[in-house]
Amino acid sequence: MIIEQPSKWLRWLYPSAIWRMNPEEKAVYLTFDDGPIPEATPWIVDTLEQYGVKATFFMVGDNVRKYPELLELIKSKGHRLGNHTYNHIGGFKWTSRDYLWNANKADKLIHTNLFRPPHGWMRTEQYIRLRRYYTIIMWDVVTRDYSCHLTADDVFENIKQYTRNGSIITFHDSLKSIDKLKTALPRSIEWLKEQGYEFKIFDENQQRSRHLK
Repeated sequence: MIIEQPSKWLRWLYPSAIWRMNPEEKAVYLTFDDGPIPEATPWIVDTLEQYGVKATFFMVGDNVRKYPELLELIKSKGHRLGNHTYNHIGGFKWTSRDYLWNANKADKLIHTNLFRPPHGWMRTEQYIRLRRYYTIIMWDVVTRDYSCHLTADDVFENIKQYTRNGSIITFHDSLKSIDKLKTALPRSIEWLKEQGYEFKIFDENQQRSRHLK
């Protein structure tokens, strides 16, 4: 992902996916990709709790296997869970059969109806089959907190520049991001609150995920 806000043509590739929530509602949806890991997740969860904010964590199944206590921590604080495949694999590099198997393997640990493809890409066949079982959540703002070329101030500026009503904001629950998040996440939450944004998580009143065939 190299753009902070996806262009219309990218959204057209996956028309049934959710890129942005209600543009008439002054609310944002914070999401965190790639965890859980002990070096980042507890701090993120604690920070969200300090500000009374709920978020959605798109988790890698193998990380959940290694750190089940962090899955339970996230659940205990009322956050939403999302599937980010078992091994954080890119759809274009894998056959549809193997990609779907990998997503299903993660779902056996995470148990969610939300899915986000790593890197934001997947083959058309993968997309068509996954949407039968999941609500596919993309993003409206990528903070690029993972980039070695950006500072914490840059991450915060991306929030200020690109956030709008209904934005789905993507941070990363990872080693690449955590040092910047320790500055950028509190500043971002405080700024969003000052602007009058409400923090929401995705509606749970959706079809439950089932294991893919």
